[in-house]
Amino acid sequence: MRQTPPPSRPRPSASPAPAAPPSGGSLPLWQLLTGCAEAVAAVREGRSLTDVLAERPAAERPGVQALSFAVLRRLGLAQALRKALVPKAPAPWVDALLLSALALASGTEYAGHTLVDQAVEAAKRRARPASGLVNAVLRRFLREQAELLNAVEADPVARFNHPAWWIKRLKKDWPEHWQAILMANQEQPPMTLRVNTRHGSVAAYHARLVDAGLLPGDSTPPPAQPGAPAPIALPHGVPVHRLPGFDAGDVSVQDAAAQIAAPLLVHAGGQALPPGAHVLDACAAPGGKTAHLLELADLDVTALDADPARLARVNDTLTRLGLRARTLAADASRPDGWWDGTPFDAILLDAPCSASGIVRRHPDVRWLRRESDIAALARLQDAILDALWPLLKPGGHLLYCTCSVFRMEGQDRVDAFLQRTPDAAARPAPGHLLPVVEYLDPGRADRGDGFFYALLTRTPPGA
Repeated sequence: MRQTPPPSRPRPSASPAPAAPPSGGSLPLWQLLTGCAEAVAAVREGRSLTDVLAERPAAERPGVQALSFAVLRRLGLAQALRKALVPKAPAPWVDALLLSALALASGTEYAGHTLVDQAVEAAKRRARPASGLVNAVLRRFLREQAELLNAVEADPVARFNHPAWWIKRLKKDWPEHWQAILMANQEQPPMTLRVNTRHGSVAAYHARLVDAGLLPGDSTPPPAQPGAPAPIALPHGVPVHRLPGFDAGDVSVQDAAAQIAAPLLVHAGGQALPPGAHVLDACAAPGGKTAHLLELADLDVTALDADPARLARVNDTLTRLGLRARTLAADASRPDGWWDGTPFDAILLDAPCSASGIVRRHPDVRWLRRESDIAALARLQDAILDALWPLLKPGGHLLYCTCSVFRMEGQDRVDAFLQRTPDAAARPAPGHLLPVVEYLDPGRADRGDGFFYALLTRTPPGA
């Protein structure tokens, strides 16, 4: 889906958002808190939550992930509370344990006394000298909870649980909707499905979900319209092996906003790409959009990604779905090293970006990114656009998209590109999509991620 960005900050979590934190299951809460504190400490040091979770024992991973997601969604509040209670930060893991317990204690997942007991037990087993501090701090929080929460309410980072620079940028970009975006980022996202229409209709698969008990019997399938996505949203996330026909390639998991890309490019300008059209999917990993293109039409697709390990996921996705494409590990910004000189009829550029539009699915993103990353990513986006444009056939279409809500990575990039590129023309496209329809238009049921789409046509000479 995207190449590794130039800043040194690591990639955000690629794990699906879990359900509410578990009560412990077969594992004691202190053990899950231990792993959660390790994950939170690692994210605060700049590591991707995906990488950290992959290192956890398999039995711990679901519980640690659920706790980590809950904590990272309240990390701004927890940091303000910890600072009020302990002005001098303790050692990183102890600090992360305190932050985790304070974040959870400020919610409704666990009883306060349970959290204190289990956090103290975790400290005794991992950092015994600090167990007294953990006990004292958490018990004081329970005694003074109302006063402490009121005291930090004026801090926007504590209130909205995003870095200050992020909040400031949203205020500037979306003065009417910035609070709704921040609120949406705290919500549990739906599990959204894309039906492989080569294997069956959307309506038929919807009926299979009803039969499997994954959708209520009175639900109706989304309308299937040419050139438009028809996502199915499940009320609750489930393991993919429970989805009927998943292993057979009948369905994929893909957000509703991401499902716009392939239909928009395949039907660009109201005319479908012809069979065998030469299409480039730049920055293709993990392959969801590549597969969607091939599900919609018989195309000659080249899927490109700079990361060979991530490109392997594209091959895995295509194999599961019974589709074929040419995959190539290469840098999209340097086509001299991989392009054979044959122009492309269409190009999909899902550019490297801040991932600011998918924070509700990946709560580590907001804490991994730095303000300086946005300008660096914008320069990379410009470089890739400029490098790929000459590869497009005159009359062909390039779809530029990012999973970002920041204007600098969306409309600003396209406006700048159009100004410096005489043979580029903008066509109708969604532009910026915000993940806030439940706040802005309660009558709508779709809840897609934040995205940006621009469709550009290369005008033929003399046109």
